[in-house]
Amino acid sequence: MSKGGDKRPIVIRRKKVVHAHHGGAWKIALADFMTALMALFLVMWILSVSSDETRRGVAEYFSTPLVTAITGGDRSGSTRVIPGGGPDPTHSDGERARIDVLQQTRPSAQERRFFDDLQERIERAIERDPELRELRNQMRFDLTREGLRIQLLDTEQRPMFELGSDQVAPYMRSLLRTMAPLLNELPNDLSISGHTDSVPYAGGYRGYSNWELSNDRANASRRELVAGGLDPDQLLRVSGFADRVLLSDTSPTDPINRRIELVVLLPEIAEAIRNPGILSADDTLPEGNVPEALLPDQALPGDTALDEPVPAEQVPPNMPQVDDEQ
Repeated sequence: MSKGGDKRPIVIRRKKVVHAHHGGAWKIALADFMTALMALFLVMWILSVSSDETRRGVAEYFSTPLVTAITGGDRSGSTRVIPGGGPDPTHSDGERARIDVLQQTRPSAQERRFFDDLQERIERAIERDPELRELRNQMRFDLTREGLRIQLLDTEQRPMFELGSDQVAPYMRSLLRTMAPLLNELPNDLSISGHTDSVPYAGGYRGYSNWELSNDRANASRRELVAGGLDPDQLLRVSGFADRVLLSDTSPTDPINRRIELVVLLPEIAEAIRNPGILSADDTLPEGNVPEALLPDQALPGDTALDEPVPAEQVPPNMPQVDDEQ
């Protein structure tokens, strides 16, 4: 209290401190983590249900993202699933060329789908016909480097041709004429080849033999396909192989080797047949592809040069002697 009785109140000021909440940052981090985890699972699910071609296209696209951004990603004529992407810097030109050669000799994913669809339509057409349904076990479908191969196999119980003749059996004729419109829907060229077993004719190969028979049966099949509606211009090759191409795990005389093979050719195989690419005198084959028997300076065992005299002890006793002075 001050002098004079002046009483002043004493004011005590208290500052109220409000503590901030510390739990908001971890929620943002957790939300970011859950979003990234969900995106990872989504990508894994998409990759699991996508095709091999799609995955290869995505891998090629992300292999050179900088080049894609610089060039704008415009690559006309590219076969990739996702447009864009420049040359892959991880592969040299030689490696890329080898990859291209391998891809050219194999059916693409689109061609596989076409061939699978053709096979399914042929099988459905056969199933609708009670007579042809019994021939389903005598048909084989497989994909080769040339294209889709359809094999029509012979059996003892149900031969496709008359024995030793090119006379087409009635059910074989019906089968070929049923397949003709389906084969005609594709733009691919067609190859027909005839095959026989190893049972020879009485005259052997001096007269009418399995060579003529296989070729005649292939042509008989060609005539039935054309009669069924196949475009004749679609036929590229008709040939006979006699008994030179037997099926694996079969004996040479097995009736199953008597067959007709129809091959829906890949475009590059058809082009190679039309234009085989004749080598000029300056062209050389790779050394690995040349048989040793064709290499120069390699004589066969027992061969003797024409300009070298034969020793007298090697001349057979029944061979007449020739005097050089005559």
